[in-house]
Amino acid sequence: MANRLVRGSYVSQQAALAHYGLIPEAAPVVTSVTTGRPGRWETPLGVYEYRHVKTGLFFGYRWTEISPGQRAFVAAPEKALLDLVHLHAGGDEPTYLAELRLQNLERLDLDVLRELAERAASPKLRRAAAIVAELAHAEAEEYEEL
Repeated sequence: MANRLVRGSYVSQQAALAHYGLIPEAAPVVTSVTTGRPGRWETPLGVYEYRHVKTGLFFGYRWTEISPGQRAFVAAPEKALLDLVHLHAGGDEPTYLAELRLQNLERLDLDVLRELAERAASPKLRRAAAIVAELAHAEAEEYEEL
């Protein structure tokens, strides 16, 4: 539905992170990224929000099955996280990243996360990628101790 409301968009941020099981809760709003105008639509099927990014940041998504028989353009998990960081003031702060309560970080490809941050040429995204890598290593060590 989100891709049909605004052509040239892909689902990202919390909605994509929830889809991949990287945050513990469902997203009440489906947020998509677009190079067009930002906007918000409230429909009987849900609330859809569109956030603007520069053309140079419009990458890292794929055609994904989101439920049986339903497909949409959705950010890769690494790009969804970077979109969230990019579009949130203070998104690269360790406290903000901890508040996301990221889980199942073994599902993230940390090399891809770093590559996407480098491709964006953003110091903010590079810092966030480094912090997420630290969180992933800490999570892995925590489970090894069990």
